[in-house]
Amino acid sequence: MAEYVVPAPKRRRGRPRAGESDARDRIMAAAVEEFGEAGYDGATIRGIAARAGVDSALVHHHFGTKADLFGEAIGAPMRPDLALPEILAGPRELVGESIVRYILETWEQPEVRRRGVMLLRSAIGNKLTTPLLSGFLSRELLSPIARVLDAPDADLRATLAASQIAGLLVARYVLRLPALAEASVDDLVSRVAPTVQRYLFG
Repeated sequence: MAEYVVPAPKRRRGRPRAGESDARDRIMAAAVEEFGEAGYDGATIRGIAARAGVDSALVHHHFGTKADLFGEAIGAPMRPDLALPEILAGPRELVGESIVRYILETWEQPEVRRRGVMLLRSAIGNKLTTPLLSGFLSRELLSPIARVLDAPDADLRATLAASQIAGLLVARYVLRLPALAEASVDDLVSRVAPTVQRYLFG
């Protein structure tokens, strides 16, 4: 009589296999290569998985979405794509204020500020980092804002608002211009938010 062999339990897709403890590191290395060659928009989870020699589900298991993976790959200090939907769903007259306050209060956190300054310095004029960061912000920040504006110049409005905030971050945290560096968050929100609001809805 043939011996009955108990079949091995099926492995759940996306779970690390035994002996693949380095999978996360290989995925991260592959992501850096993929983002570097294809840009944020052109990079795909499938392409990153192929480079790393793993299943796409394993990439999602370790990192979640493409935005999550990109954030880790470049050490992004904040994730506007996570906070923005709630801000845009709130009262329209408070969108500018909410965006500026969210960004400034987040950057006041020491670890966020440290990583953010590093990212800004590396992004300005760097032929690799600049287009990656630009693509990420365009897809995850500017496009969602532009979609709710419902205006023919929505992309320009969203970009002008982003340029105002980017300039504020560089002046306050990178250049550390004294008046800006010493100002309170509340003071800056009260002064900058109306301009951002006007860019968006004026």
